[in-house]
Order: sequence, then C-alpha cells, then structure tokens
Amino acid sequence: MSASEIKTQSVYRPEQQAQGADYRPAVILQVLPELDTGGVERGTVDIARAIVDGGGVALVASQGGRLERELDRFGARHITLPLKSKNLFTMRRNIDALVDLIRAEGVDIIHARSRAPAWSAYFAARKAGIPFVTTFHGTYSGYNNLFKKRYNAIMTMGDQVIAISNHIADHIRKFYKMDSARLNIVPRGTNTDLFNPENVSQERLIALSNQWRLTGEEYVIMLPGRITRWKGHCFLIKALPAVFEALGHRNVRCLMVGSDQGRTAYRDEVLALTKKLGLEDIVHIVDHCADMPAAYMLADVVACPSTDPEAFGRIPSEAQAMGRPVVSTAHGGAMETVLPGETGWLVTPHEVDQLSVALTQVLRLTPEKRAALAQKGRRHVIENYSLTQMAEKTLAVYEKALKGAIRNAA
Repeated sequence: MSASEIKTQSVYRPEQQAQGADYRPAVILQVLPELDTGGVERGTVDIARAIVDGGGVALVASQGGRLERELDRFGARHITLPLKSKNLFTMRRNIDALVDLIRAEGVDIIHARSRAPAWSAYFAARKAGIPFVTTFHGTYSGYNNLFKKRYNAIMTMGDQVIAISNHIADHIRKFYKMDSARLNIVPRGTNTDLFNPENVSQERLIALSNQWRLTGEEYVIMLPGRITRWKGHCFLIKALPAVFEALGHRNVRCLMVGSDQGRTAYRDEVLALTKKLGLEDIVHIVDHCADMPAAYMLADVVACPSTDPEAFGRIPSEAQAMGRPVVSTAHGGAMETVLPGETGWLVTPHEVDQLSVALTQVLRLTPEKRAALAQKGRRHVIENYSLTQMAEKTLAVYEKALKGAIRNAA
C-alpha cells in the first residue's frame, strides 16, 4: 500500500464492521518516550507525515521535545504523556490515559517504538481491542539477562513487528521466540530530497565553513553522531597519525559533529587523547549541527567507526545520498548499507591500521573516481533506503495489522 492509497483504503474498526459502518480514514497513534533528536524520533515524524500525506490521521504521544513543532506544520498532532518514565505506577497510569485517547480519537492502530511506552501501549491496545504494532529499533542491552530479556521482549509482542534492518531481524530470531509471519523488515528511510547535493546552496556552505573556520584547502574527515563512547571517536583519533604519515602532511581537519548530551566525562576523555597525540589543531568537537546536508558537503570522507554494531545507522545512508564516501566498521547495519569498494570502505572494529589505510585511500581518490563513487552511492540509497520506501512498507504493515484485526473479529 503506497502513501497515496491510505485515504481510499477500506479501514474498519472491528466492532464497526459488524455494524456495517462507513469507511473512514485510518487513525494511527505512535508512542515513544520523547520527541527530541534521534533516529527513533526522526522515523516517528517521517511516518506521521506519510500517514497525513496519504489522507490518514497521525497522532504521536510522548513526553515532548523539539520535533513537536514539525508535527504541527504538516498536520499531525502531539499528545503529551509521561511515556519516558519507567516507574511502574506511571506506566500503569499511562495505560488508562492511552485507552482514553484511543477511544476519544477513534484510534485504529497503536504503534510503539520503545520499550517502556510499549508495555503501556500493549495493555491499552488489548483493552481497547485494536492492533498493536512495534518497531524493534536496536539490540537493546541485557538480552542475555533473563529479567531484562523479558522486559525487552515486549517489542516482539506486536500483532506486527518491524525490524529496521536485516541485522535486527537476525537478532530477534536468535534471542526471542516469535512467529516469523509477524516479522517485517523495514529499513530506515533517508529523505533524498533533503539530503541532495543539488539542493545545498553556496550560501549555506559558506556560512558553515566560516562557523567551523574551514579554508577549503584542507581535507575534512567528519564523524557525525552524538559524543558517546560506542560511536568510536577515540578509534578514529588513534588512526589519524598514520594518515598524516601516508599523506606526507597534516593539512586535515577532523570534525566531530554532535552533542555530548551531558556525557562530559567521555568528552573530556576524547579531548585528553587529542592532546596526548598532539592533534589539538586537527580534531575539533563542533557540537550539534542544524544543517547536516551542508555539513556532509564539506566532508571529503564521512567516518562511522562505531565500536558496537549499529542497528541500522542513518549516517552512512545520509552520507551516500549526499555523494560522500563512507568509511565504517564492518558490523551491524553498515554491512547492508555500505557497498565495499563501490560506495565506501568497511574495516574491522578496533583495527586502527585498517582504519588509517581506508581513510588514506579515500583522501587519495582521483576526481573521476570520487565522482563515480558519489553517483553510485546516491543511486544506492534512492533505490534501497529512501523515505518513500520506508513509508510504503510501514503503511503496508499497518494494512496487515488492520486486516488481521478484521479477520479476528469476524
């Protein structure tokens, strides 16, 4: 089912079917802890937009955040509930609040994107008699611990379950028991209109270059992502001296683009390693960037040296959509999104020498090879990881959930 078909889709609440009620647009409620920056939040907003564009009604319940305004702009609606809380009493109250919301708004499907709100949403869905859909966004910690595994397992209890990559689908199959017929693989989508080099003006590039004090003469190695240990900042920093030796110069800037989100101890550790290796003039933490398309355009190579597997990893996909070569560690979602030797390079986690060699190879690319790689990378994302494909596949999952509910009610 495409985004454009949701408005004409035959959508019944099961109890309405028995009464011969008229068709009406689907009402989809997504629940998550908060609506700030991040992959879960971004995906929630993108699907809300697809629902609205298709003629449906999109509701999002969370504790709130900066993306609320974006929902308002395209006609979705946010409802503030304390869904970030893991307090059992609060989670219990959230069940009743969600049941009231479902009944007041005529919600057809509740879609949970995180564990704590998923527990409340599960019981609310069962009380209200509507389908429960989940998206399994990560491997989640503690899957070898019996108690934590049970807590995580709520994400496999949907009438339909979405895995955001083959890597996550394999993880679910390995550690959790569930009917494979309920499992759907829907890769994260990239907005290829937003992340399009043709849509980035020179004015935006100049403004960001000035902000970051770039001259345009240096090579730029960029690591986008929040400042947290598993993103591999120290892994990348350790690889830089060998890159300089291979190039024969230090005319390089390594930009860490992301917020520490209060992780000041790790940020200090990154800065201490930078100082120890004498790279204070090379490595710069530039914090949050509001114009990532322009940021990618300033990069000669985008590094994704995560030390733990990414569930999907939006950075490689965004960078390729912008025609930028990617150097990533060979695990998790990057094994699906990066084509070695065609759109980027994959290296073994923690292998500093491999990372140095790969970065050097990218920086030495001829203009012709760089152009060919850029073309291949963008085409790869458009064909396999576009926002349109994610939207269509997610709406198809909703259709499956609704048809299942109708069958069960018949």
